[in-house]
Amino acid sequence: MTLLTLASIATPILEAKEQAKETVVVVLLGPPGAGKGTQATMLSSALHLPHISTGNLLRTHVQQKTSLGREAKAFMDQGKLVPDKLILDMLFDRVSQEDCRKGYILDGFPRTLTQAQAYHNRLGNSSRVVALNLELSDDMIVERLAERLVCHQCSTPYHTKYSPPKAEGICDHCQGKLIQRTDDTEEVIRKRLAVYHHQTAPLITYYAQEQSFQTISCNQPIENVLEEILACLREIYESITKE
Repeated sequence: MTLLTLASIATPILEAKEQAKETVVVVLLGPPGAGKGTQATMLSSALHLPHISTGNLLRTHVQQKTSLGREAKAFMDQGKLVPDKLILDMLFDRVSQEDCRKGYILDGFPRTLTQAQAYHNRLGNSSRVVALNLELSDDMIVERLAERLVCHQCSTPYHTKYSPPKAEGICDHCQGKLIQRTDDTEEVIRKRLAVYHHQTAPLITYYAQEQSFQTISCNQPIENVLEEILACLREIYESITKE
């Protein structure tokens, strides 16, 4: 997608967003490695929406070696889900800030039905949730994650084949060092996928009961995935503006 095409799609969404009376929450569903972080980063830039990754929030605590970070690291390194009690209060503290008033993007949350129910119970009626299921096969996920890199400073994701940095080993945004996460080895990836299919995939059924739900194949160029997401969000924002 060219910058001109992106601008032509994003501009009417931005205009509708400013007139919308509801907060639009974009929930990105899908297995680890489907591209949620990459799409969230591009969406955030195109639509001026905060990208809130519970994984990044928790990794910040890990880097700072807080008690929360030490406890979370034990789960993350084993490919297990972090307990709800460690993330819910942190998440709502973040989304209560002014920059989230017109909307925000959730990446990596909710991961279980319990989390989804707890989140929606606290969310209230002034927000419209749009759930987008980013779909990709397990074999493709293993291939992608085995070659994934992240910036150790700002957590921007890269891939050596699909979205490499401009300079090898260096983040395009902050010039931080690119590293492979400890949970991106094939053994841990397989464990994470097993956890996903058992605990997280049922969220698709949960959100599919709502009107604002769409499945998008990620077995295509990332620009095509982004274009499908933007088309969906344009309809949502325009419908809210007309209400």
